Amino acid sequence: MDQADIPALLSRLASDEDAARKMAVFKLQSSINDPAFADVFISSGGLIILRRLIMSTGGNTLAYSLQSLSRLLEVDMGWDIFEGPTAGDLVERVVELIVTNPLVNILRGAMSILVALVSHSQSETRNGAMRTPGTFGFRALKPAVAVYPQFFDLVIQQLQSADHALCANALMLINALIRDAVSSEATASGTNGTNSNSNGNKSSVSDEWPKFIRRLQDLGLIKAVYNLMQSSALQDLAYPLLEFQSLTKVLLRKWREVRVDLERPEHRRALKGLHLASAPNRDYMNGVAKVEENQEPGKKGSRRHNPEKWRRLGFETEGPAGEFEAAGFLGMMDLTDYVRKNEDGFQKLLLEQSTKPLRERCPIARSSLAVTLILYDHFDCDKTGIEDLRGYQLSDGKQQDKLYHPLLLQWSRLHTAGLQSFFRLWKATGADQSDFDKVAELVRILVDQAVGTAGRSKDVLEVEDELLEFDCSRLRELQMELLDLSFDDNWGHHLNQVRDDLRKESLSFVKEQRIRCLLQGAWFSKPTPSKESRNESYQNRRAAQGTVWRYAKLSHNRRWLHFSDFALRTGHDPGLEVLDEKVDLSRISSVVSNVSTTNDDARSESNKSTLRTPMMNGAGSGPSKSTTKITIFSFSNPEDASKPGGDGKEHPVLTLYPLNHSVASEWLDGLLMLLDQAPITAETQKLISLVGDYGLKIRLLNVRMEAAYSGPPPGAGVVPSREGLDAEYYYQV
Repeated sequence: MDQADIPALLSRLASDEDAARKMAVFKLQSSINDPAFADVFISSGGLIILRRLIMSTGGNTLAYSLQSLSRLLEVDMGWDIFEGPTAGDLVERVVELIVTNPLVNILRGAMSILVALVSHSQSETRNGAMRTPGTFGFRALKPAVAVYPQFFDLVIQQLQSADHALCANALMLINALIRDAVSSEATASGTNGTNSNSNGNKSSVSDEWPKFIRRLQDLGLIKAVYNLMQSSALQDLAYPLLEFQSLTKVLLRKWREVRVDLERPEHRRALKGLHLASAPNRDYMNGVAKVEENQEPGKKGSRRHNPEKWRRLGFETEGPAGEFEAAGFLGMMDLTDYVRKNEDGFQKLLLEQSTKPLRERCPIARSSLAVTLILYDHFDCDKTGIEDLRGYQLSDGKQQDKLYHPLLLQWSRLHTAGLQSFFRLWKATGADQSDFDKVAELVRILVDQAVGTAGRSKDVLEVEDELLEFDCSRLRELQMELLDLSFDDNWGHHLNQVRDDLRKESLSFVKEQRIRCLLQGAWFSKPTPSKESRNESYQNRRAAQGTVWRYAKLSHNRRWLHFSDFALRTGHDPGLEVLDEKVDLSRISSVVSNVSTTNDDARSESNKSTLRTPMMNGAGSGPSKSTTKITIFSFSNPEDASKPGGDGKEHPVLTLYPLNHSVASEWLDGLLMLLDQAPITAETQKLISLVGDYGLKIRLLNVRMEAAYSGPPPGAGVVPSREGLDAEYYYQV
């Protein structure tokens, strides 16, 4: 719409005819977000007419009017409408519409206006002039909310609306109210120049925001937002949900920063409630001590406190306020909440612990504070909310789901489940007081596993069950895996070089071991060929005698592989002089085998059982049938194979049938390593790794603490003086 048409538009907006006003305000809502148009509209007195429409009309005319004001505020203009003596009536009118009007289009516009009104409190000046106190922010709503006390309840009810835009506006309004309440407290504290724990008016200011937050929580805010986070409406509610999640972290951080001070009535009541819920001894509860054994007869007992009044609850000292320093008031809230909801279990646990020696008792209070800090660190409560919103803008659809942490809103239930898991692990591990940090570390790993891996839609009940029933042995495995990862992060670059050196040494060691197996010699089976495969060139003498054994042995100079066939396996191994055939290792071209190169322990055990090494057999007996074989090839003419254009044809010169998998691994890898080739069987690789691991452990055992921190021995690195030395002396570094 052209700016020249503004006078005619204003005339129609001020008309007594509802149809004319409705059409005019309908056009206004589509043009007023243009700053140039809005400036002329305001200077022409348009705000007065727009205010009159909001105060007196209804139906679509009212909806369009609210939408027009909302869009005007979005361009940071029109704030004058909330200043002056009539501003309170306008705010009360908007609040009234939220409470009494059921139309969705009116509710959306009204909540959008209140979001802008509350959020505008962040800026302290307008056009260089100071603003009237109470004009914007939550303080601007207080008079209207006093008239309509059901306002907050109805706003939270809109979080269950099927209209996603209305739901988003309601959540943005709640976010704005929480943000303003927290920031107002911080501003008041900074202005007064004192901390939030001071007495007097400053204390009442710091107590205002927790009361407001508790009021919203009592109305079902947490449950409503938790359901939204697990719903399928994330696309329309992404920004307000992530903002609420960030504000939740801000609130947790602020509660932790509040120091527990026994001069504050609320803190005194919380500690007194803990003491009374523990069902203390009546004599001590009344302040009358029992008569001690060393007390003189006839002397009345003096009035004093139980000497273990707080230590029996799991505190380290009798001054519990100082032990909340790390967790702050957040730790006290979690502990009192657990005791209030599980009072019977709390008393039974105290009674059970009282029967144990002091060293073996699980400190309940310390455990609760430890779980609070574990959850605080797990959810990165010190992380700013801007990072979550920036992560949402930069991530794609698959990664955005990981930005939501609905379990953060179930803080109290997670704390209770985590604390009960602490008690379970304490009992299962047989821990004592000196093991407290170790159990806490196990709980930290448990929380990371159960809570950290839970998807957005996973119900909190399932997470609670996992925390309470997680297998202790599996938890121990996870801890060892994390320790390995941590060790590799810190020492991996140092150990990798050591491992490389040790692998070379272990490879050389295993090579020598495998070659020694060849030098020792071994028996192999030799299957008798079938009648069809026999011909005149075959040695009929051996076939007739049933030569089913073959013995092979490496010569001492490691240049020849001697072998011979036998009909019977002799009780002693034959010597080299008996073996009448041999293979020149320098003429070997390749070694081929069907030996498995994978780590198949089952097959290995099967081979060991079926391919047993027989002792001395009779003439008609032979070895078990073996399907594993090693074939040694050689070039027909090595000189031709080495020349360019040579045929390089290979032919088998020796075939060995090992009796079991171990012999096959020894001889196959031994022959390969003898030819300066790498071993290939899993058994040899396992042996190399085993030798390397033992070498690493031995080296680590030689590293002593004093060697790492005591420095070099005296005199190390000192260059001797040349005084009194002749010219022939030299010093080699």
